Amino acid sequence: MLTHARIGDEGRTIDLGWKDGSRTRFHAMWLRDNALDDKTRSAGNGQRLITILDIPADTRISAASIKGDALEISFVPEQKTVSFPAAWLSANTYDRGEARRPGWTGEGTARWTKATMQNSVPRAGYPAASRDREVLRQWLSAVKAYGFAVMDDLPIESGALCKVSDLFGYIRETNYGRWFEVRAEVNPNNLAYTNLGLQAHTDNPYRDPVPTLQILSCIENTVEGGESSVVDGFAVAAALQAENPEGFRLLSSCPARFEYAGSSGVRLQAKRPMIELGPDGELICIRFNNRSLAPTVDVPFADMEAYYAAYRRFAELIEDPSFEVTFKLEAGQAFIVDNTRVMHARKAFSGTGKRWLQGCYADKDGLLSTLAAIEHGFKEAAE
Repeated sequence: MLTHARIGDEGRTIDLGWKDGSRTRFHAMWLRDNALDDKTRSAGNGQRLITILDIPADTRISAASIKGDALEISFVPEQKTVSFPAAWLSANTYDRGEARRPGWTGEGTARWTKATMQNSVPRAGYPAASRDREVLRQWLSAVKAYGFAVMDDLPIESGALCKVSDLFGYIRETNYGRWFEVRAEVNPNNLAYTNLGLQAHTDNPYRDPVPTLQILSCIENTVEGGESSVVDGFAVAAALQAENPEGFRLLSSCPARFEYAGSSGVRLQAKRPMIELGPDGELICIRFNNRSLAPTVDVPFADMEAYYAAYRRFAELIEDPSFEVTFKLEAGQAFIVDNTRVMHARKAFSGTGKRWLQGCYADKDGLLSTLAAIEHGFKEAAE
């Protein structure tokens, strides 16, 4: 894969050439810090065994050579030689020609709309997912890529949603309990417990950190209406950015405030933007919940009118049917949403019949870890 390795800047950098004609550069300090030898990293878990202060500040590359599918580098003043697989260098390159545009998403994130997703909702049966790692891998991979998925054939019993979270991680308990009931109540303390329709929203934006996954499981559903729907917040944010770049900038740079005080002894508050970007401009989180929005006081007076116009347009796009995917949960079905990305909603339903759902929260790191472990196991088996 590698065609040349040229040391530059008095050993501070190295320029690598590849068979496809591309070139990438690396810094000596970065390479030394990321060395793969057993003196630098634990062979058992890959954790570093040294700190940045253990690396000489004047580290340089004294020699470099291509040996098969690897690059061998010698560092001074340590007099240390380390080998880097070419595939590893290619996978970890940071020498990009152009800066990414704010709002970018990784290759593993697939944005979607009604047109692309309504007839291809990702789903799996619980019995198969619980015994077949390939079925589970496909289902977890769908959650990672699309931000939601449906699970069929769960036991029709209270607490069955825990079986979904047990497939990949742990329930995140909150003031609502280990799980919570979602059905009509008299004088409820939360609109989710009525038969009213709910606008597409993310849950609990008043928490910091926000729960990253939500599971909703159906035990009984004999009402008219009450369909569930999901909206890809990343796709909506991209549409807003294309239409109104300044509005996107305001919603992603000015914090909103959210709060909840619906039950005794609970006062939750958070200050985060509706559209959150990472330091490098990556789109990482959507927070949208009109019920929990507190007064916005962190936007300059000169920008408030434009901010509210952007907020209104964002809400209009979220309500646009072209972004909405709908389905009706039957008893023994559940769906999971990435609560940092996918908004969920519910249509109003009649007072006749019964609609009993249960919900809980979980953490995305557990899901991603389980998925990565399965994929790693499959890769090792193939090798």
